[in-house]
Amino acid sequence: MTVHIGAEKGDIAPTVLMPGDPYRAKWAAETFLDDARCINEVRGMLGFTGTWKGNPVTIQGSGMGMPSLSIYANELIKDYDAQTLIRIGSCGGMQSHVKIRDVILAMTASTLSTPSRGIFRELNFAPCADYGLLAAAHDAAKEKGVPTHVGGIYSSDVFYDERPDLNEQMVRHGILGVEMEAAELYNLAARYGRRALAVLTVSDHLITHEALPSEDREKTFGDMVEIALAAAFR
Repeated sequence: MTVHIGAEKGDIAPTVLMPGDPYRAKWAAETFLDDARCINEVRGMLGFTGTWKGNPVTIQGSGMGMPSLSIYANELIKDYDAQTLIRIGSCGGMQSHVKIRDVILAMTASTLSTPSRGIFRELNFAPCADYGLLAAAHDAAKEKGVPTHVGGIYSSDVFYDERPDLNEQMVRHGILGVEMEAAELYNLAARYGRRALAVLTVSDHLITHEALPSEDREKTFGDMVEIALAAAFR
C-alpha cells in the first residue's frame, strides 16, 4: 500500500486506465471489465482491477488537475510498476472542425506549468504520447468508425480560465482541445520509461459553446474506453 492507494502488491495491473472522476472509474470497470473488484477507496479515489478479453486491467481515478494526477501516476509507476498508463477523460474542443462527441488522441500536450516544472527549470520540455499506443488507438477508432483527431492539446492548470488571450493563441496554433492532466502524465512516462496516452472525448466546445447532454455521455465515453483498451493490447 502507498499513502494514496490502498492496493496490495499484485492488485494493480501493468495496464492502468486513468479517468479523472472516480465514479467514472467505477462505471468503466463495471461496464467493460470482467470480475472487476475494488482495490482502492483511499480518500474516495476509487480504483478497480479486472480483466478485458483475458488481459488484466486496472482503472484508477486520478482526480482533477496535474498535481492530483501526479500523485497517483507516481505511485502507480514507482510502487506498483505500472507500465502502460492511459488517461481517459473529457476535454473542451478548440477548433471548428472538432465536434462534440469526437475523440481526440493527444500526440503532444502544451502547458503553462506542471508539477515537473521544478525539474526542468528553464527548459521547455515537450511531452508527447507513446507512438505505439497512439497509432494503435487511431487504428481502433477508425475500425469503430468514431470521428477522431490526432494532434496537440493544451493541459491547463486552471478550470475557470481568465486568459482568453492565451486560448486565442492555442486556437491559432492548431491546438485541438483543452483538459487538465495529460501533460504531467506524459512527463512522468518519459521520466520512468513507461507508455502513456490521453484518449479524450469532446464534451463541450470553447468556440461554439455547445455541451454534450448528460444523457448522451455514457455511450460517447464508452467509445473512448473501448479505444483505450484496444490500443493497450493491440
